[in-house]
Amino acid sequence: MVKTRICLCRSAGYRTGQSTQGNDIVQIHFDQASASFDGHVALEPLTITFGEQRIGVIGLNGSGKSTFARLINGLVKPSAGHVTLDGLDTVKDAKAVQARTGFIFQNPANQIILPLIGEDIAMGPKARGLKGKALDEAVDSVAARLGITHLLRRRPHELSGGELQLAALAAVLVTRPGLVIFDEPTNQLDLKNRALVAGTIEALEEQALVISHDLDLIAGFSRVLVFHRAKLAFDGPASEAIARYREIAAW
Repeated sequence: MVKTRICLCRSAGYRTGQSTQGNDIVQIHFDQASASFDGHVALEPLTITFGEQRIGVIGLNGSGKSTFARLINGLVKPSAGHVTLDGLDTVKDAKAVQARTGFIFQNPANQIILPLIGEDIAMGPKARGLKGKALDEAVDSVAARLGITHLLRRRPHELSGGELQLAALAAVLVTRPGLVIFDEPTNQLDLKNRALVAGTIEALEEQALVISHDLDLIAGFSRVLVFHRAKLAFDGPASEAIARYREIAAW
């Protein structure tokens, strides 16, 4: 069995604490932003600014955390108010915002759409005009960085849950986003694959926002937001956020 070895050190030209686009980490601002679907309020009006390297988002099911995350990269448009990333509006400047963000869905198999893992990783940069040797080098580089070079000729159904998460992450990182958003990255993974994914996120130099019920995963994060009943219930250090979440869960 081939073991996956993760090496998230950056190649020459990358600078610690900055995005892979060479800019400072992304600053996100919600200005009375809210979201409703078919008359149901998914997120109450929220004003908040954040730009930490590691941001955790926790809450019970249906608390608004997934809607909050999708507002950041424009997957959901605010029903009222505005969301900006480095001053770029998620509605007016949608393409520029999406270029700065990557989103890893709860089930990564749903976002891997091409027959081979290597082909799927190549799809993003290819759509942006990269081709030939430059395209091959981009794919090989991100695969080596995540320790999944041996998976490039494999099909999605042949991969474990943890390997699928890494393949989806590679397809995001190859486009050089400043911010990566993870939606329940360790959900339904066994202990081995959970450790694989958690270790990858911990070592990642890109800015990351992680939605999770896995409290151990976010325990060391710079800032953790707790959502409850479509509202932000707490915003602060991980230890205090986890305590607040446990209080809510015990009600």
